[in-house]
Amino acid sequence: MSRGLIKKLVILGLVVAAVLAFWLLDLGQYFSLSYVKDSRQAFQAYYHAHPALMLGGYFLVYVLVTAFSLPGAVVMTLAGGALFGFWETLLVVSFASSIGATLACFFARFVLGNWVQARFGDKLEAINRGVEREGAFYLFTLRLVPLFPFFVINLVMGLTKMPLRTFYWVSQLGMLPGTMVFTNAGKELGQIDSLGGILSPGLIISFVILGLFPLVVKKGLAWYRRRTGRKQIIE
Repeated sequence: MSRGLIKKLVILGLVVAAVLAFWLLDLGQYFSLSYVKDSRQAFQAYYHAHPALMLGGYFLVYVLVTAFSLPGAVVMTLAGGALFGFWETLLVVSFASSIGATLACFFARFVLGNWVQARFGDKLEAINRGVEREGAFYLFTLRLVPLFPFFVINLVMGLTKMPLRTFYWVSQLGMLPGTMVFTNAGKELGQIDSLGGILSPGLIISFVILGLFPLVVKKGLAWYRRRTGRKQIIE
């Protein structure tokens, strides 16, 4: 057995073990809004006592969730905004999500390339054409417009020849606006102490931004395309 095959089997084993552990141990219960709400006081008390340790653990879990394409990243972003505040969460999530996405892309490229091609082959044709034509700008557009699931982009990009360093910095830049929107929504949700808080101006504005964000991005990209003469990116 070659060393390359052994490395692939080891990485594949880690991914499979992580996914199986998540489902068999019912770890998904810890990535729900109800769990975060019930544990909010305990989390905040621990954060005030050990801020660096809490943020470090949050960063590590976020990287693992995104690297192994597990559900929970959105809930973690909202929870982070509610527990840690806007700027702390934005800094941690921006780097953790980008590092996790790059690891997932690496896993897909190194181990799962053939499987992903077979599983999503009929949906890859448009993306492959876009990457060949536009490269980094195509990935930037995919990150801005929530048309494809986060983990599918990571896996699909693993099938392309885009350098991982390019994938990393484009992903971090492209995901930043969306991260800001969700973090702000979480911060506003965390300030609700009663039913009356649901109608607070800050929360209403936050949800309006959350709803309008995809439309604004799409319109902005269409305007940019007309100005620069670029062809349609998202087909």
